[in-house]
Amino acid sequence: MIRPVLRMGDPRLLQVSRPVTDFADPALAALIRDMQDTMAHLDGAGLAAPQIGVDLRVVIFGLVTNPRYPEAPEVPQTVLINPEITFLSGEEEAGWEGCLSVPGLRGWVPRWKFLHYAGFDENGCRFEREVSGFHARVVQHECDHLDGILYPMRVRDFSRFGFIEELFGGTTTPLPAD
Repeated sequence: MIRPVLRMGDPRLLQVSRPVTDFADPALAALIRDMQDTMAHLDGAGLAAPQIGVDLRVVIFGLVTNPRYPEAPEVPQTVLINPEITFLSGEEEAGWEGCLSVPGLRGWVPRWKFLHYAGFDENGCRFEREVSGFHARVVQHECDHLDGILYPMRVRDFSRFGFIEELFGGTTTPLPAD
């Protein structure tokens, strides 16, 4: 089922989410299906449970081809529950970000370039990955939602934050990075 996505300004987006404790709960499986339906319907690269009003530490992400991110590399379809992130270097990489909870806007956001993440899949099986670049950016963006952080809170230069049409001349494709 496609769920409405909360928008910036809704206080529920600023709360810290609770860990999942029962992986066999049918409500968890239903939540994940609804998140997948909602993300696909909106051409998202990821979605966090708090974005649809559920305060659980659940995120999904993945990208093959997406009109909102036409030049982004592929990211495997992933369900990540109770994530743990470890940054593997102090190296940052800035890039354009958008968010289903902040529609119509983009911002230039610095993120850690290399990270290790671990957590559980929808069956309660633990897994881990080391990633970099866009994949690392997506993981950080989605996991930020679990701690009540929206990407505009990470923007450092507000001359590079605004409406897509104004920033990119009426297209959804970001300008090349500096």
